[in-house]
Amino acid sequence: MSDIKQDALDYHALPKPGKISVELTKPADSARDLSLAYSPGVAEPVKAIAEDPENAYKYTAKGNMVAVITDGTAILGLGNLGPLASKPVMEGKSLLFKRFAGVDSIDIEVESESPQAFIDTVRRIANTFGGINLEDIKAPECFEIERTLIEQCDIPVFHDDQHGTAIVTVAGMLNALEIQGKKIEEASMAVLGAGAAAISCSKLLILAGMKPENIFMCDRKGVIHSGRDDLNQYKAMFAVDTDKRTFDDALKDADIFLGLSGPDMVTGEQIKTMAANPIIFACANPVPEVMPEVVASVRDDAIMATGRSDFPNQVNNVLGFPFIFRGALDVRARVINEEMKLAAAKALAALAKEPVTQEVLNAYKLDALEFGRDYIIPKATDSRLLGVVSTAVAQAAIDTGAAAGPLPANYPLKSIEDI
Repeated sequence: MSDIKQDALDYHALPKPGKISVELTKPADSARDLSLAYSPGVAEPVKAIAEDPENAYKYTAKGNMVAVITDGTAILGLGNLGPLASKPVMEGKSLLFKRFAGVDSIDIEVESESPQAFIDTVRRIANTFGGINLEDIKAPECFEIERTLIEQCDIPVFHDDQHGTAIVTVAGMLNALEIQGKKIEEASMAVLGAGAAAISCSKLLILAGMKPENIFMCDRKGVIHSGRDDLNQYKAMFAVDTDKRTFDDALKDADIFLGLSGPDMVTGEQIKTMAANPIIFACANPVPEVMPEVVASVRDDAIMATGRSDFPNQVNNVLGFPFIFRGALDVRARVINEEMKLAAAKALAALAKEPVTQEVLNAYKLDALEFGRDYIIPKATDSRLLGVVSTAVAQAAIDTGAAAGPLPANYPLKSIEDI
């Protein structure tokens, strides 16, 4: 078995450090090329943009450029290691943007003494980009940072740790509910964890039809209920009037378990107490709240998803953010609103019901794969994601008045070459 630690270090270091670079999109070989690229020719687009800022989308790379920005306070599952340590993750995000959706992306790691300083920094540089992907910022600060930047910037600002996880989770959850014969408006859900992802997942599930009173969110002190006086404004949105107090109380007879907390937090004995045909999304990474083999040993009626690629039903953000930004950029959306997020989730759910292509089977070394308990979420290598999700997002932006432009003539996109 290869040494993953050394392999990872070699991958990032060789043949040259890092995972992204800058490429030229125009010729720069002749004296004429250089006179057009810089002086004196560059003065013409400068004047055109000064006259009408919208011309920046015509004459510069702004419209296909996303910044991946962090303060390094919540890096993966590693915690607050600072902005510089987050750079490999942010470069990785930029790599995924380019690989899956043809979006040019640059990482920016911000040293900031406060959330307000971070907000001020991002706001001042936002004009450079067509969109901003916030990443690895700890809760609850991430909520205020995103909200403020959405208000202050006229380009899409999207905190993927919140919404990317939510979109893919909701997609899988809709399909799991259908397979298990449960209605979303009747289902009860126990949530372990009350951070950014848990709150965003719960909010999007409510938009999809789940009843707020059926969501029992748990933090370190137990169920978030209406009798508690220690809740911040974000947790308080999920305070329910209930006599449930512990996670065990919340999980008993629950139709759904959603875990966005930490490793090995749930036992098989606890899973036994859930309702018939339970849905279990244990999304802590790299070790989920409960392992699939533990669930399988106590339940034969469960549908299970994790954040890992070595188990069925991976909740993987790469199914969302590249294509969400692709759709938003292509219609010049000012925001990525709730309707666009739900459209992305429903598009993902629908794609999982389509026949699986040979391309996907080959990538995962499978003979067959079809919609069912072990396949409720599309695979990351499915090239149809580009067209399906970006089109759904772009159309939702148009339908809700968030778009400044029409659906492009080349939609739905078939491949990166269409961009």
